[in-house]
Amino acid sequence: MAQIDKSIQDYKKMVNKHHPQESKLKNFFLAYLFGGSICLVGQIINNLFVFFNFNPTQAGTLTTIVLILIGGLLTGLGIYDELAQIAGAGTIVPITGFANAVVSPALEYKQEGYILGTGTQVYSIVGPVLTYGMLTAMLVGILKLLII
Repeated sequence: MAQIDKSIQDYKKMVNKHHPQESKLKNFFLAYLFGGSICLVGQIINNLFVFFNFNPTQAGTLTTIVLILIGGLLTGLGIYDELAQIAGAGTIVPITGFANAVVSPALEYKQEGYILGTGTQVYSIVGPVLTYGMLTAMLVGILKLLII
């Protein structure tokens, strides 16, 4: 028994020795750079909508829609996943990450059919986020109603 424990420990040491070490500073910088770039593109799109005489509220809504469409399109083309491998959380945190989280399962389960594949799996990742987001919004609304 002691021999097995020793060989497991030796194996773990060997794996750790040969496993590539990731630089946390590099990952932080890349996430910041890519996430900031996505936000910069969003701001440019928003400014274009305002330039074309949309009010700021409409421009914000349209910018969100455009960014979600771009994220979904890049996911469908396989580009978003490659960017996410480099950028990490920089591509997950912005609204484009939401589009990726919806489109990825839809594409993955497409071969199982539209009902049992895409239909049941499309919200497998974002479903809990939406559920708790709506629940929290409802609770905050009730609290605001009671306080005011």
